[in-house]
Amino acid sequence: MLDFAKKIGNFFLDTIETVVIALAIFVVIYLFLVQPHQIKGSSMYPTFYDGEYILTDKISYRFFSPSRGDVIILLAPKNHELDYIKRIIALPGEKVMVKNGRVYINDSLLNEPYLSQTVMTYAGAFLHETQDFTVPDKEYIVMGDNREHSSDSREWGTVKRNEIIGKAWLRYWPLNRISFIPHISY
Repeated sequence: MLDFAKKIGNFFLDTIETVVIALAIFVVIYLFLVQPHQIKGSSMYPTFYDGEYILTDKISYRFFSPSRGDVIILLAPKNHELDYIKRIIALPGEKVMVKNGRVYINDSLLNEPYLSQTVMTYAGAFLHETQDFTVPDKEYIVMGDNREHSSDSREWGTVKRNEIIGKAWLRYWPLNRISFIPHISY
C-alpha cells in the first residue's frame, strides 16, 4: 500500500512539474516572442477581416527597425489598454503629405499595391491636405488599409517606436485564410 501511495505521489509531482514548465515556456513565448491578437473592426479591410486571429512577432523589432509596409500592432494612442493594427506608411525623417486623395513620401507618390485603385486617402485633424509633415526621430506614420473607416495617424499623429508591440506575422484563423503576412516591397 505504501508503494502504491508513493507511485501516486510521484505521478502528481511529475504532473505538477510538467505543468509548471509548460506554463513557464508559454509565459516566455507570450512576453518576448509571439502574442495572439484578434482583429476587431474594419480598419484593415480587405487585408484583414473583423474576427480574424493573428500572431504578432514581438522579437524582430528588437534587432531590426520597422519598415514601410509592415503591418504592426501598436498601443492605441488614446487608450494604451487597447491594441490597434495598422500599416507603416512613413518612417523617421521622411516627409509625408496627403494630396488629392493620395499619399506622398518625400514628394513622390507612394505606391500602395495592397489598396484598390479607387481608394482615396483623405487628410485629417493631424495630417492636413497638402501640408508637408516631417516624421520625428523614432516615430512613424501609420494608416489602416480601409482608409475611409480607419482611425490612424491622419487623425491622432505619429506612433512612437516604444508604442509598437510587434509585427503581424501569421494569420491562423479562420483556417481557410491561414497565411503568413507578406512584406510589401516598394
